[in-house]
Amino acid sequence: MSENDNTQASFRQLRKHLESIIVGQAVMLDRLMIALLTGGHVLLEGPPGLAKTTAVNALASGVHASSQRIQFTPDLMPGDLTGTEIYDAKSGEFRFVAGPVFHEIVLADEINRAPPKVQSALLEAMAEHQVTVNGITRPLPDLFIVMATQNPLEQSGTYPLPEAQLDRFLLHIELDYPEPEEELEILRRDRQRHFGEDAATIESPIQPDTVLQARHQVAAIHIDAKIEEYIVRLVGATRELGRYIPTWDDYIEVGASPRASLALARAASALAYLHEREFVTPEDVIEVLADVFRHRIITSFAAQAQGVGKNEILQAIIEQVPMP
Repeated sequence: MSENDNTQASFRQLRKHLESIIVGQAVMLDRLMIALLTGGHVLLEGPPGLAKTTAVNALASGVHASSQRIQFTPDLMPGDLTGTEIYDAKSGEFRFVAGPVFHEIVLADEINRAPPKVQSALLEAMAEHQVTVNGITRPLPDLFIVMATQNPLEQSGTYPLPEAQLDRFLLHIELDYPEPEEELEILRRDRQRHFGEDAATIESPIQPDTVLQARHQVAAIHIDAKIEEYIVRLVGATRELGRYIPTWDDYIEVGASPRASLALARAASALAYLHEREFVTPEDVIEVLADVFRHRIITSFAAQAQGVGKNEILQAIIEQVPMP
């Protein structure tokens, strides 16, 4: 068995580990694994109670990575995130006490409740894999990824994420309620847990070094020139929507940047890897497109007035842009 086969087998086991903890939410689990394989950050959006926090904790335990949950609140300070220097009376010197962002997997819970200064500190960490405190820059762990959650229903006391920060998320995943049979299974598992009859959790063999090795393998996944051109056309369609749908010419106020092209290629490569292929197909690109583009476009008032949302626009782009 080759090195690639061993690593892919480990990720199959990781998926089983996640499924032994999370009922349903197959798309969310796929996207979390894509983030892990690319080193990209993920924004999970959905009502409370959809296992967002549980899924992130399950992922961290599955790769045996150091993790930290940060509850974002309006009174949070940048130092609460990055750490700060404190005076040591014994030595007579200042020493740095690292903050929770210095973990491999960081869960930023209710990220839109933090004020702009905290968002700025997190942006440096997400974009540069480093933090700067008192003029000294310190690197973050190689595995470092941010899994952020936000509740779309409750807007009181929240600060909308700036576009620059949204663009740093590889994926923006919208979660929905489980199917009735899945909710029934959740209910049964909860009762089993209450009576001390937890379902056995499948152990994952993955270590952080395995993840870093897999990232190199994902980077080597082949993307044909025609697929690359297809990706560029899809991104371009968000800037020139009228070229494909003349009646929707003014529905997108701001289209996706070149970073969207890079993100779409990376996410599609990771999906191909999870499907145990050595090349990307158009179907891989289409499957992850909405999650890659959703937070990178801004719809206009005209679209909102007509009741046309981002998901509908992105689906139309998929249908109108010719597939190779």
